[in-house]
Amino acid sequence: MDADFGIDDAMALILLTRRPDVQLLGVTTVFGNAQIADTTRNALFLKDYLGFSAPVARGAAKPLIGPTPPPPAWIHGANGLGNYVMPAPHAALDPRSAPQLIIDVVRSHPGEVTILAVGRLTNLAAALAMAPDLPRLAKRVVIMGGAFGYNYQGARQGANPFTVAEANIGGDPEAADEVINAGWPVTLVPLDVTIRTVMDRAYLDALSGQDGALIRAITRQTYLSPKGTMPVHDSSAVFYALRPAAYTTVEGVVRVEPSGGPGAGVTLMEPPGSTDAGFAGHGAIKVATGVDAPAVLAFYAQTLREGGH
Repeated sequence: MDADFGIDDAMALILLTRRPDVQLLGVTTVFGNAQIADTTRNALFLKDYLGFSAPVARGAAKPLIGPTPPPPAWIHGANGLGNYVMPAPHAALDPRSAPQLIIDVVRSHPGEVTILAVGRLTNLAAALAMAPDLPRLAKRVVIMGGAFGYNYQGARQGANPFTVAEANIGGDPEAADEVINAGWPVTLVPLDVTIRTVMDRAYLDALSGQDGALIRAITRQTYLSPKGTMPVHDSSAVFYALRPAAYTTVEGVVRVEPSGGPGAGVTLMEPPGSTDAGFAGHGAIKVATGVDAPAVLAFYAQTLREGGH
């Protein structure tokens, strides 16, 4: 799992570690929802709390091009976890860099590893530069990112009706374009489906045990909307990785608008085999366009009931 550990990343990691059918092999951190020091501390706190043995490695502090953008403290709080007061972590960082840990894990389990990327894709781009053999060794890459206009269960509303690029892609457009087009099996789980899966206060209040209490604590100050609701972003990528039949997908060639212009980070898609300039020669990937949202919510709550503390 490669993530910019903010609130929804933490919820996704809780879901992963409470699943008996998941073997977590590594956790890598990246800038985004908070500065890299904060996202790394949050990952180590979660390692202590969740008790997993997988190594945690620190990753990129800035995008491939340009300065580090300020983190969205109004969404994730000043510390990335909704201003939740957490103890100093006891878990130690792995001495490897995040890209090296990704390379080592994939090479140690050829054809078996799903890379779940729910933050900026800078670490994966760096890993590809260091190890061009990664695309033929990884089983697949599932990315929470992008926006394509399929925001009403498959009924497309214009080319891209969102007013800004989705944050994980827009935070490092060059890295995103490299990773998406590296030639490995990629699925994007974009805003189109994550905004259709919504938790409200009643749902959060019903989440079981200490995990439910922690989730309520990290979401209540900054993450909930004025209506008391929040979309399920990163956990939707986990759900797709484990239950892909709950999603409808399309295949297409995806490119990301580069930094420097008004469209930076916008995701564009053409049909497979497109001959349009900029798309020709790039392979198709999968993009989720619809979701069984009640199934996602039921899966999350059931996992906490059966595997949580």
